[in-house]
Amino acid sequence: MSVVSQVLVQADDELRYPTIDELESISSFMQTGEQRLRIASILAESEDKIVKKSSAELFKLHPEYISPGGNAYGQKQRAQCLRDFGWYIRVVTYGVISGSKEPIEKIGIIGAREMYNSLGVPMGGMADSIRCLKNAALDLMSKDDAETAAPYFDYVIQAMS
Repeated sequence: MSVVSQVLVQADDELRYPTIDELESISSFMQTGEQRLRIASILAESEDKIVKKSSAELFKLHPEYISPGGNAYGQKQRAQCLRDFGWYIRVVTYGVISGSKEPIEKIGIIGAREMYNSLGVPMGGMADSIRCLKNAALDLMSKDDAETAAPYFDYVIQAMS
């Protein structure tokens, strides 16, 4: 839910108009719209590049994942891993666009963690994979855009830790 939606839902739940502070938060949100859309475009247009760079980094960090018996061993398992990388980039993009971490949570970050646990995927490795995604993505952005995008990646990293 975006900042605007959050303010409106809360005010409506309390049967009141938005407060001055709430209106200022909407104004601030609107002023960052161009930046949030630019970041979303970078992530969407660079998904393949980000996935390629981050997976190479992850498998350097954890070569056991692509060794026999590893969670990403074999063509099918590695393809599923890379598919998940793209999914995480997409949910981070949703958070950036909305200016909220709520879409990341609602789309299923908690369910994803439970799924990985049930499949025996090491959660430390998942956190490392999101760190690699974050580093690869932020390398493509200006310092200001990277500072805006980083907390959304950090939220996913924390959820996987």
